[in-house]
Amino acid sequence: MPALPVVRLAVVDDHPLFVRGLELLLPATTDGRAEVVGSTGDASSAASLVSRCLPDLVLVDLHMPPPGGIRAVAAIRRTMPRVRVVAMSGGTDPQPALEALRAGAEAYLPKTAEPEELLPPLLAVLEGWAVLPAELLRALLRPGRASPVDLDVEEQRLLRSIAGGHSTVEIAERMHVSERTVKRMTAALLRKLRVSSRAEAAALAGQAGLLGD
Repeated sequence: MPALPVVRLAVVDDHPLFVRGLELLLPATTDGRAEVVGSTGDASSAASLVSRCLPDLVLVDLHMPPPGGIRAVAAIRRTMPRVRVVAMSGGTDPQPALEALRAGAEAYLPKTAEPEELLPPLLAVLEGWAVLPAELLRALLRPGRASPVDLDVEEQRLLRSIAGGHSTVEIAERMHVSERTVKRMTAALLRKLRVSSRAEAAALAGQAGLLGD
């Protein structure tokens, strides 16, 4: 059987011990399927790092010295729009995560996650899905201000699945439609919400209370 592709990661984090831990533990806990190919502790160097090492994914700590992790996310998206960005934080405040999603991050993961727990969500992000921890998702789904757009029952069901990180195949099975239909429905939903990514759609809908409790 052909070898599974290795996920190449770049890390933007000003905590050297955390970065070194990922460098050592990710290959060991994923059977060599994920590795750190570059890192920087300077948020202003994030975009140039990504340009040099060409990773599949970039892990960005949101709580960094100025210009900060959120600006690093935005700079990476401007420089290398095809590279997927995963925001990380050790805090529990959902606001920085929301800002990171709006800046272009496709996912948010807590820094408390164990290395062996990282591979499945990272692979899901590479497949194009938004990944949010349950605690953050619950915070985002609390009722908020009036809805900027009305979603029918089917659209709400699709949005719940997207926010939960389900794959196209899983959503097709849940909704009893084809994968092609799921892709078409997802594109239409993003246009209706006036967002460009699944992560941004989940964040916007949750903040606006579109999904209820």
